[in-house]
Amino acid sequence: MPRQHDDYDDTLEPLAPGTVAKLALRDIAEMTGRAPSGITALEHADDGGWLVEVEVVEETRIPSSGDLLAIYRAQVTADGELAELRRLRRYPRGKGDPEG
Repeated sequence: MPRQHDDYDDTLEPLAPGTVAKLALRDIAEMTGRAPSGITALEHADDGGWLVEVEVVEETRIPSSGDLLAIYRAQVTADGELAELRRLRRYPRGKGDPEG
């Protein structure tokens, strides 16, 4: 949901990093149908928006050391809208993230 302009001011306050993180977690959960494990990166983009990387458990296995994890990157606009969502990589929990 886009943020609304204040009735007295045509500008918006910049989103705080914590707010961006919460919005990205919510959007990733909605788009993937899976609960995110946590944020692995949060970066302010050149266009005023944000890039957020989130780890998600994609497949749960027994024992949990066999779970398949994934890193998703969400591009969030300056007003908090999800502009792009991409899965960057998948890896088994027991092996660790090969790029991280």
